[in-house]
Parts: sequence; structure tokens; C-alpha cells
Amino acid sequence: MEIFAERLKSLRKERRFTSKEVAEYVGIGQRAYLYYESAVHYPDVPGLMKLADLFEVSTDYLLGRSEER
Repeated sequence: MEIFAERLKSLRKERRFTSKEVAEYVGIGQRAYLYYESAVHYPDVPGLMKLADLFEVSTDYLLGRSEER
């Protein structure tokens, strides 16, 4: 699931969000979010949906199941 971490970090930088801003939007701590970008932990389904909504992409794109955003 390294692709999830790579896409998450890339989308965050593309949108010029800080990791703290994304973490606050999802409702988790900054350290927990940084674990997502490091492929140490992964979000639960509601968290995944919030990330997809924030970055305006599909959950399949975030998970590497699709190349289409």
C-alpha cells in the first residue's frame, strides 16, 4: 500500500496543505496523519472518505486501484 502513502503526500503538496491542516480536517492528530504518509498506518473507512473528499479524488485513486482521479 505504498502507493496510498505516495499519492496522499503528492496530493497534499499539490494542494499546498500542511500535514496539520489535513489532520485537522480528518479529525486526527498530526502524527497519526504523518503515519499515513509514511505507510505505517492507514485510515479507517470514514477517514479515507474524508481524504478523498478533501482532495477531490476517488477512494479507488487513493488506494491505487485506479489511475483516474
